[in-house]
Amino acid sequence: MAESGKMAPKFKARQVTRPRDQVEQQMREAILGGQFAQGDKLPPETELAQQFGVSRPTVREALGALVSAGLIRKIPGVAGGSFVNTVTPDSLSRMLGESVDTILRLGALDLVELTEVRRMLETPAARLAARHRTDEQLRELHAIVERQRTTTIDDPGIPGYDLAFHTTIGQASGNRLLAAFIGSVHDSTHPAQYLDVTQEVGRRTVKQHIAILAAIESGDEAAAAEAMESHLDYVLRYSTPEK
Repeated sequence: MAESGKMAPKFKARQVTRPRDQVEQQMREAILGGQFAQGDKLPPETELAQQFGVSRPTVREALGALVSAGLIRKIPGVAGGSFVNTVTPDSLSRMLGESVDTILRLGALDLVELTEVRRMLETPAARLAARHRTDEQLRELHAIVERQRTTTIDDPGIPGYDLAFHTTIGQASGNRLLAAFIGSVHDSTHPAQYLDVTQEVGRRTVKQHIAILAAIESGDEAAAAEAMESHLDYVLRYSTPEK
């Protein structure tokens, strides 16, 4: 029986090309179809092997594919097992970030492409943040900008401050999927690492962040979008792929 109290679905062998496929396919259908709820523990491998009429290694391979797909997670230990993933904005951002990171590792990073993606995500996010931001998010943004304003260009925390600023704006947009995409892009690429940070570039970048925050705080959607657009133009102009 599933942890949520629902009756566990009954699996049966199907005639397919590979035994692993029947396990993976039916398990995927059961999870996506709601027969297992988020957080539910799946039956043990021995029980699944009996239901499917396959070996435990075959079940283990199928479960590994479901882990790679982000549908389940495996927890070791006596109280462990295979559990259906609980999807939250944070977990979605992590999964997206892992995918983006893989893509970047397989090919060269094109800064123009990266900036264009950021433009498509972060310009509307700034506009929405001007409409939906909370007082707490404004306080977070003010704290980040203050830290950026008072730091020096050799501070190793600069990429982290930039990450916090842009991901907080994503969260302030009120759109959790948009926030997850922004978080995944920043977590995987850390765009600030490509910025040729001189004292003047650092000063102007912080001024741009202050302008974005001021527009968001005042609720001026058009100004927030325009300020973000100008910031991304500037970032691209002073970025280098050699970093």
